[in-house]
Amino acid sequence: MKEYKLKYGKGEQSVMLDESKVLQIIDAAPGEKITDLKKAVLDAVRNPVGSAPLREVVKQGDKVVILVSDITRAWTRTSEYLPIVVEELNNSGIPDADISVIVAAGTHRANTDEEKKIIVGEDLYNRLKIYDHDAYDMDKNVYLGTTRRGTPVYLDKRAVEADKVILTGGITPHLFAGFGGGRKSVLPGIAAAETINHNHVMALSDTIGGGINPDTCLAKTWDNRVSDDMCDATALLNPCFLVNAIMDADGDFYAVAAGHWHEAWLEGTRIVTKQQGVKAKAKADIAISSGGGFPRDMNLYQGMKAYVPAAMALKEGGVIIAVLECEDIAEPPVFFNCFHYDDLKQMEQDVRDGFSIPFYVAFYTCCLAERFTIILVTRPENFEKARKTRAVPVATLQEAMAMAEKIVDREDYTVNIIPHGMACLLYTSPSP
Repeated sequence: MKEYKLKYGKGEQSVMLDESKVLQIIDAAPGEKITDLKKAVLDAVRNPVGSAPLREVVKQGDKVVILVSDITRAWTRTSEYLPIVVEELNNSGIPDADISVIVAAGTHRANTDEEKKIIVGEDLYNRLKIYDHDAYDMDKNVYLGTTRRGTPVYLDKRAVEADKVILTGGITPHLFAGFGGGRKSVLPGIAAAETINHNHVMALSDTIGGGINPDTCLAKTWDNRVSDDMCDATALLNPCFLVNAIMDADGDFYAVAAGHWHEAWLEGTRIVTKQQGVKAKAKADIAISSGGGFPRDMNLYQGMKAYVPAAMALKEGGVIIAVLECEDIAEPPVFFNCFHYDDLKQMEQDVRDGFSIPFYVAFYTCCLAERFTIILVTRPENFEKARKTRAVPVATLQEAMAMAEKIVDREDYTVNIIPHGMACLLYTSPSP
């Protein structure tokens, strides 16, 4: 027997397993971490991809808007690299008075003042003007045009009126956009709800009953109509520069992508694919997946992304054990209002008729629950809400494993373990 430990919130959960039953610890190989972040950021913005250096892109007198991720993306550690970017702007003739920050929250709730301090750091919070994007107030958004796929593009007025817009954030695999980062700071980041919903409904198939569109999936940047549409919308705004962080599975800085908003982002996705790509040796009866701890597992809306590699590592009808503390499991509240369907086809119809991102994520979750048993290791106070999502809640990983063994009901069962389910690209064929 061997003890296996997985991150859970700010702590961990552990389970004793027969080592012979564990097929694979599916985790990205550790890479060389960035040890001097300031040097890495300055090297990136002074030697960018597809663009002149940042100090040549801006000029004195420019009103600059920087888009930053909201508190649900705290793992990007914006507060650590944003001051370096602002210092470069200051040294290029752009004073603090000409720099403002928009929290690109999409349809997420507004961030509290304390959360904004976490996002940008207390020093920049006190120095710069910081605004929340509001996707629902059309008076705060302006129309820029329509994409090739018919999406009407309404974006935050403050960004549109700026002389220069800089995108920040992090690049990581995304459930249906292929990857986060880059153009997602604009759509959905600072887009109106109508724009976001029109774009995101493309994640569904073209026909009722078809469910999820297979081309809008994790790590796919080519022929992904959701991502392509985001790019069209971002091109209408035409940001002047991008700075995106790439983190390793431990949440430490691994690389910095900087330069043209599309070319530098695309190069960043290649780095992530090489860094996180893992070949699965075989599919197992049980897959244990952790979100990687806080802040990635602060709610189920984000944390359920750990379900995806677990499903890929499982035999059909197997058991997913998701290790997610979820201190704020009901955020956003509209997510849980979607879990009241007995008929999955009716749920799909309603997602199409009234698309929202939480509704889609709930539908995706239910689709997985149709194929697999999902056992959720979470706080006891979350149990009632967890059951609404078709998961079976338990308090400990050891308890989850005992339950999974009964469900599988075979002595020769196998297990795959995914310690960082939100930072792992699983391949059933050789990784690129």
